[in-house]
Amino acid sequence: MLDQIIPLISRADNATEAEAERSQYGYTPTKYVTLIFLVLFSITTLIHTAQTVRYRIIWPIPTILLAGILEIAGWAGRFWSSYDDTKDTPFMIQIVTTIIGPTPFLAAIFIIFGAIVRIMGQGYSRLSPRYYSLIFVSCDVISLVVQGAGGGIAASSSTLEDANVGGNIMLGGIVFQLVVMTLFLGLAGEFFYRFFTDSPIPGRRVETEGSHVTLTASGYELSTDVRVMLVALFFSTACLYIRAVYRTIELASGWNGAIIETEIWFNIFDGAMIVLAFYTMNFAHPGRLLGRDAMSAKDTTIGKPEQLEKGSSGSLTSVREVTAVAPNSYY
Repeated sequence: MLDQIIPLISRADNATEAEAERSQYGYTPTKYVTLIFLVLFSITTLIHTAQTVRYRIIWPIPTILLAGILEIAGWAGRFWSSYDDTKDTPFMIQIVTTIIGPTPFLAAIFIIFGAIVRIMGQGYSRLSPRYYSLIFVSCDVISLVVQGAGGGIAASSSTLEDANVGGNIMLGGIVFQLVVMTLFLGLAGEFFYRFFTDSPIPGRRVETEGSHVTLTASGYELSTDVRVMLVALFFSTACLYIRAVYRTIELASGWNGAIIETEIWFNIFDGAMIVLAFYTMNFAHPGRLLGRDAMSAKDTTIGKPEQLEKGSSGSLTSVREVTAVAPNSYY
């Protein structure tokens, strides 16, 4: 009896190993997992579309909505592969779209932070809101192009050597994105330090905008909406940063590395991180919390500093000018 069973087990093991070798992933994507992510990305993208219409803002279209469409395409490719992981077309789709998908979302982070700077006081920021958008979104586009080009080469390659060339280009794009994010976090950290210590950039005039910053007996206080937006912005950025670190390690390990061939790590450090970032922005949408006007107002930091006056104790204290804007004008 054992003589009959043992050969059967051996043939089954060999068949499983052969199937894994034929798979371009190194595994077969789990059907229900890919379907869950596909549904989640579809729902959040539809909600973001409705919010874009509701708050009458344009910038989410080439950023958040584009990222959502790319993620839907990527997970649709993985869902397709769950039926047949040897097909080239779904594998190529998911390679390109999942690597570049979060990049437009990152551009939205930069735009939202520019509005935060405008509200809290541009005099505390090393860059003006306009330059945050111009510089960092431009870098984001460069990263997108590089990653897309590398993904295209890798997906269409017929040899491992060509695939490695594409992978290295993708790696360069994601590393560049990681460097840009690190620089952005450094500038954001300086901005918040200067705001909470009331230490404006030398030579900058400080003006806060709207009704989101108020003067209290203990100092200046941020509105609940701005505080919620800040938490959401930090959390979403952290999710994108974790994903970028994972992707860097994954691509650096090569196409046959243990990381890229382990599905659960991709599901957690790529899929789950991006899902969390998307739904966080659904919950804390800048159109609702900051208002349309805050996203399109002009920069107002040019001019000599006019924020010093004598305090009650005779020392010089900083005064933040507040431009009065009725709350209803934001909606």
